[in-house]
Amino acid sequence: MRIEKNYAFTVPQGSTVQRADAFLSSCIPELSRSALTGELCEIYVNGVEARKSSKVRAGDSVELFYAAEVFENIEKQDIPLDIIYEDKSMLVINKKSGMVVHPGAGNPDGTVVNALAWRYGDSFIQSMADECDITRPGIVHRLDKDTSGVLVIALTPQAHAELARQFQEHSNEKYYYALCDGIFEKRHDKISCLLGRDPNNRKLFTVVRSGGKDSLSEYSVVRQFEDCALVKVRIYTGRTHQIRVHMKSIGHPVVGDVLYNKKISRFPGYPLMLHSFSLDINHPETGERMHFEAELPASFEKYLTE
Repeated sequence: MRIEKNYAFTVPQGSTVQRADAFLSSCIPELSRSALTGELCEIYVNGVEARKSSKVRAGDSVELFYAAEVFENIEKQDIPLDIIYEDKSMLVINKKSGMVVHPGAGNPDGTVVNALAWRYGDSFIQSMADECDITRPGIVHRLDKDTSGVLVIALTPQAHAELARQFQEHSNEKYYYALCDGIFEKRHDKISCLLGRDPNNRKLFTVVRSGGKDSLSEYSVVRQFEDCALVKVRIYTGRTHQIRVHMKSIGHPVVGDVLYNKKISRFPGYPLMLHSFSLDINHPETGERMHFEAELPASFEKYLTE
């Protein structure tokens, strides 16, 4: 299950200058400094996103938004997976829209991880947890629940380490198709900005002027329609909700996006029209460059090029 906690502290007067993670660990004894790493942990100093190594001083406001994935006794579920590729090191699937990648709050089962537990058994779960010190067995990247398409999964600790490195270093190539609202003036462009938590809703992200994480996407209009466009997007970074926030920021939110698109009434009944179409990645054992594609879902059929 996913456990989320928010903490807020003020560095006491008279305190010496120290690292943010050291200060937080002293305030939260049950939380180790090693836990304050990765996408599931965000530290803010005086309202600005900071690194765990950032220095904090007396009087500073320090906030921590922390989430932990706790998986004990993962339920094995015989859930069909649309398999694109499989060998002893990795599995590549076409994740269906509406399927959650791993268990979390509100989604305790019915996920890709539950399907993996059924397919590969306890030895897979245990070896990944023991050797990788992870709680999301096999998962090296994620797709939002309502985003469909290519998802690669590590099947060994060695593959997990290598695939995770590639995603962290952005050495892979990822392309998406999205149906976006409105008429585009630019048929091709890049979107580069800082993304951070929306101060009005901590579950959402937005473009910020400072303190966020760098992000870069490149889009091309494949086909313009009367009130929307089929767009192909390459992402160079993998920030949470990146495409959804980027397209909203230029006035063309993704159709069916109930979080970021306020014009969904123009497209009633549409799911999130975002699909991870292709992924180029190096094989974790051989190093061979491999290309995978996931067939577009039926919801996109009427918008395909002729």
